[in-house]
Amino acid sequence: MRKIFFNGKVYTGEMPLQDSFIVEDNKFIFAGNFNEAQNFIDENTEKIDLQGNFVCAGFNDSHMHLLNYGYALSMANLSEHTNSLNEMISYLKQFALENNIQKGSWLRGRGWNHDYFTDEKRFPNRYDLDKISTDYPICITRTCGHCCVVNSKALEILGIDENTPQIEGGRFDIDKNGKPNGVFRENAMNYVYGKMPQPSLKEIKAMMEKAIKALNSYGVTSSQTDDFIVFQLPYQTIIKAYKELEAEGKLTVRVNEQSQFTNTKDLQKFFDEGYNTGVGTEFFKIGPLKMLGDGSLGSRTAFLSQPYNDDKSTRGIAIFTQEQFDEMIMLAHEHNMQIAIHAIGDGILDRILNAYKKALTKLPKENHRHGVVHCQITRPEQLEDFAKLNLHAYVQPIFLDYDIHIVYERVGEKLASTSYAFNTLQKKGVHVSSGTDCPVETPNVMNCIQCAITRTNLKGDCNVYLENEAMSIKEAIDSYTIEGAYASFEENKKGKIQQNMLADFVVLDKNPFEVEKNNIKDINVLQTYINGKLVYNC
Repeated sequence: MRKIFFNGKVYTGEMPLQDSFIVEDNKFIFAGNFNEAQNFIDENTEKIDLQGNFVCAGFNDSHMHLLNYGYALSMANLSEHTNSLNEMISYLKQFALENNIQKGSWLRGRGWNHDYFTDEKRFPNRYDLDKISTDYPICITRTCGHCCVVNSKALEILGIDENTPQIEGGRFDIDKNGKPNGVFRENAMNYVYGKMPQPSLKEIKAMMEKAIKALNSYGVTSSQTDDFIVFQLPYQTIIKAYKELEAEGKLTVRVNEQSQFTNTKDLQKFFDEGYNTGVGTEFFKIGPLKMLGDGSLGSRTAFLSQPYNDDKSTRGIAIFTQEQFDEMIMLAHEHNMQIAIHAIGDGILDRILNAYKKALTKLPKENHRHGVVHCQITRPEQLEDFAKLNLHAYVQPIFLDYDIHIVYERVGEKLASTSYAFNTLQKKGVHVSSGTDCPVETPNVMNCIQCAITRTNLKGDCNVYLENEAMSIKEAIDSYTIEGAYASFEENKKGKIQQNMLADFVVLDKNPFEVEKNNIKDINVLQTYINGKLVYNC
């Protein structure tokens, strides 16, 4: 059925704003002014008054973890109740009681950040968690997702003690007595997660559904998501879950799977089974090869080219060697698979850029759209290489809300002065798409857009960080719509309210082009549409 949406402030992807658009089946067939729209409607056309509200294409989070978000929604939420270490412990005790955690069950929590503790600004350890219980295992994951902490019961179950060898690409911390203190970083977290009960297909789908509904409430209609290694399950299970949700009409977010692999054997098997970038439907398809290069700045596991400014004993953790990057990137490149690699530290970015150079020199390709996820700590020459290699930047401006408080301390003034260089990348012709890395952050698009244009925290109570790197409001919205579609080779299908584009759009209660920039975060999502159908109504 044909529908006309009118009396709005409609951002089509171009200025000026229009007031109307028409949807038929699952696509836009017209966008413009109401008078022109009369040529496309008749007495059978459904008429929907937008009541003066702002409309733009549905938001496309270009890097997140949808399944992990659904999993996190069932855990103790440690992004709240964590003003102090003691408050977090008290909250976890109460959570365990309310959820009747018994022997044999795991108590899980996610979202703590020691930099926000008001009593002791340090990582929790096994002894802190033992105050909650030594009868059942406990695991709490830091907000960044790059380290976790367990109690003594968990260490007992894991069979880890002072004689356990460290793992390549990660580590578990040792206390002054030479014993594991319960902190696990990067690949060492696999010790922990591998011992936890694995969810069933039904439970996986339930987690996905919960996350999808939440994404729709934030106006997100497309998710480029890394899901394969959330659990110790075959990737085929994750693919099956998405396909079943699609068949059941419950997949109301278009999913582009950023397929994470850690070795060439498994990646080759993936190819042999017929999977590759673009394989799938308009609601679920395989995206790029995803690799996790290093850790996070907050946990000092991001791999730098020099020691941390506030801890000279470490440069962070490199999860892959140069040789491993070379092999994985070349294999994917030869199979015409797009690639997206997590890099927060400039040290790991060196290795990634070198591997891309080798692959593109051996087998030149114009429209590869390989990229780097995060692109946080960068040097000027790396930004030049980024543009020369025609790489895509998947950035998370919302990270500035926290990182602005630690970046100078962590990496020093010289490196900090050339980092989070989103505007510089744009000026060099690099395509820049935005996301939240949810559940590292909530999938709140307005928060992310505000940080992109203000370059300060959401409260606005600290100095602006590199104001010259700020995006305009148009660039910030485009990074969440047009550029998100470009990242997945879908710029001719979605990301704009224009003829023949998929009818995914969001209705907001205020016009972001008119709102004072420090109040962008207060804009609310009123409605979300997929294929012209309402999937969220506030």
